[in-house]
Amino acid sequence: MARRDLTGAVDFAYLESYAAGDLGVVQEVLELFRQQASLWAPMIVPGQEGWRDAVHTIKGTARGIGAGALAAACEAAEVEGEGQLAAVRDALDAALSDVAAYVHELMLRSLRSPSGG
Repeated sequence: MARRDLTGAVDFAYLESYAAGDLGVVQEVLELFRQQASLWAPMIVPGQEGWRDAVHTIKGTARGIGAGALAAACEAAEVEGEGQLAAVRDALDAALSDVAAYVHELMLRSLRSPSGG
């Protein structure tokens, strides 16, 4: 995966701007997002106790990284109920794929750069 594989699920320009262009901060925030997703994703299942807390937490982290579609899917699930959880999972998968492609591109860039950054 590389940046060309991005789907648009995450607005990385927003995140880079929010981090004042500090790619180290961007990577740290994205790693926190991945960690949050791995903790909360198993709860995004109809009938699973705590799914509302999971969706609410993911909504906040999604907004923080510029994953608008994921945040919107989470908000819809909060309002409309667990019937929207499949859309949340799909949006989360898309955001995580974009994050993986973006981080991969950053790693490739650092390998090509003589200074490593």
